[in-house]
Amino acid sequence: MSLGTKIAWDDTVLPFQLDVSDMRGRVARLDGVLDGILKQHDYPEKVEALVAEMALLTALIGQTVSLRWKLSLQVQSKGAVRMIATDYYAPQADGEPARVRAYASFDRDRLTDSAPFDQVGEGYFAIMIDQGEGTQPYQGITPLAGGSLSACAEAYFAQSEQLPTRFSLSFGKSTEPGVGEHWRAGGIMLQHMPKASPFVASNEGEGEILSAEDLVDGAEGENWGRVNILLNTVEDLELIGPSIAPTDLLVRLFHEEQPRVYDAQSVQFGCTCSEDRVRQSLSIYSAKDIEKMTTPEGQVTADCQFCGSHYVLDPTTVGFDAEDSEGA
Repeated sequence: MSLGTKIAWDDTVLPFQLDVSDMRGRVARLDGVLDGILKQHDYPEKVEALVAEMALLTALIGQTVSLRWKLSLQVQSKGAVRMIATDYYAPQADGEPARVRAYASFDRDRLTDSAPFDQVGEGYFAIMIDQGEGTQPYQGITPLAGGSLSACAEAYFAQSEQLPTRFSLSFGKSTEPGVGEHWRAGGIMLQHMPKASPFVASNEGEGEILSAEDLVDGAEGENWGRVNILLNTVEDLELIGPSIAPTDLLVRLFHEEQPRVYDAQSVQFGCTCSEDRVRQSLSIYSAKDIEKMTTPEGQVTADCQFCGSHYVLDPTTVGFDAEDSEGA
């Protein structure tokens, strides 16, 4: 198999439901998406691992939400890795892929030899949902804690959405015979079926952080515990899945829970940057501000952090004053 050979279930998210235990979930496999994200930057391996984990979480969570436009995940920290930002853009039409993009900001000289999550310090993990023009954006945050970004995501769902949620993820550089070394990632998201609509803002969350186990008891607690015991048996190679289809994995793990699968959603690396968007972002600046941004060559330049696109603009056509004169 060559590097250009795409496995049928690469870059897909498969929704499923466990009828016996009243759970829903997703199986995600990312390959080309990670290549598209990571090849734009010269990240150290520990930063690549964090970006890969965030991209995988974004694909899993984004496909869970009834989304019209964009879901964003963000880490802000005081550590060596200052920020990780990801976006999931919903398909624009049936049959089209969702798009994922991601990037990280970090201080190279502050990186250590310890685990990837140790490269982030005190800070927060945020989930933001933007349903487009005319709607009110939603944001929820949780502290960076628990030893992994997936643990932060689990705490977010318990704290802000009161939804018991579990992630089991695997990601790393693949070294299959005959295939160039590249990043692969795979994971499973399990979630108790919500009693109310998800992603409703909550004022709870002060004090001690909730966990999934705090939200279930009785029969629900038994179901949650049983399914998590089954998920604990999954192996890393099964999650990454170069040789195991998502449907086969679900049968191996949860056959007694009567898994029911739905149509898989394809995902791809994709950026929404454009010259028009750059102009829009510069429209808040005055002519004096634009003059300070102008290079000795008489140009205003901008680079997209997500995809590396480079834009060169005429300074007389950007900024608040330029917009004002166009409208006059």
